[in-house]
Amino acid sequence: MKILLLGSGELGKEFVIAAQRIGQTVIAVDSYENAPAMQVAHDFEVINMLDGDALDKIVAKHQPDFIVPEIEAIRTERFYDYEKQGITVVPSAKAANFTMNRKAIRDLASKELGLKTAEYRYATTAEELRKGVLEVGIPCVVKPLMSSSGKGQSTIKTKADIEKAWEYAVAGSRGDVVEVIVEAFVKFNSEITLLTVTQNNNPTLFCAPIGHRQERGDYQESWQPALISDRDLYEAQDMAEKVTEALGGAGIFGVEFFLADDGVYFSELSPRPHDTGMVTLAGTQNFNEFELHLRAILSLPIFEITLEKAGASAVILASEQSTNPTFTGIEKIAALPKTDFRIFGKPSSRPYRRMGVALVNNSLGTPIEEIVEKAKKAAALVEVKY
Repeated sequence: MKILLLGSGELGKEFVIAAQRIGQTVIAVDSYENAPAMQVAHDFEVINMLDGDALDKIVAKHQPDFIVPEIEAIRTERFYDYEKQGITVVPSAKAANFTMNRKAIRDLASKELGLKTAEYRYATTAEELRKGVLEVGIPCVVKPLMSSSGKGQSTIKTKADIEKAWEYAVAGSRGDVVEVIVEAFVKFNSEITLLTVTQNNNPTLFCAPIGHRQERGDYQESWQPALISDRDLYEAQDMAEKVTEALGGAGIFGVEFFLADDGVYFSELSPRPHDTGMVTLAGTQNFNEFELHLRAILSLPIFEITLEKAGASAVILASEQSTNPTFTGIEKIAALPKTDFRIFGKPSSRPYRRMGVALVNNSLGTPIEEIVEKAKKAAALVEVKY
């Protein structure tokens, strides 16, 4: 099969590697040359994916069997036309359109499906944001409707933060949508990602829940399995199945939840492998999230997803802006037991850009805190040079 991958970051790179291993052809697309997934794909294209005409041209040129989005900044409304042409959009044109915009997915979850979410408002101006903040209350969280990796996300703690939050959200927004969502702050005890695999001819499956810690809206460490009660896990699985069924299609969804004293809150959803799911590269499951995504897309039956080990991931971040960054300390991390790492091969760096990840596993039953700490220490051994 021929797969057109829209977005070629580190998640896309691992997806391409999984596809290569079972003989698929992948064309990687992004807005800059030498993006990570391009380095392992059969072919690549460099375009602005918000340019609908440019997107149409490469679809017509390559005639893919599948279109697999990996980022948000895509002219996703074109996907409906591609489906009419007989191309499979992953997971579906509806899923890609709804989940690339926080407004559509939040309204689907809250208003149509009745899932428990934080109280929220939308704003297209700083004044509308101020009104929304007063309605949902302080503290609250502001996010662009279209963004990734926490860009443009901030917490408002006083009224003086509102103007700054608006400017930061607009600056961090992807695409041409200048609108934000303001959410009431949920007093949660922890956050989880529930990787949910929908299949064309087989039941929906769930990975063991993944816990994670964030800074600046971007994950820093993730671990599997996350500590969760049976009741909360059942509630999260029920919510995840409802929302993925409403969106349609086959593939992996990263469904995020807050776990609070009063139950489970739906937070966000990504129709593709999730950054916190990189912990599955540590060998925690019988298939990692990228292999699961590919198999579901190709309608290869997935009989079960089994948790084999406990594991953790910790990100390796850049601290400066540069081109052609290099790395030291790789031999130190390679010498550690039950430890692995990935260097993503990004051609440039900037402060807080994710450049790699450390991966640690251990037997089930090992205190997860110990594994997370080992992953953090391992990541700290690798230094980005500029």
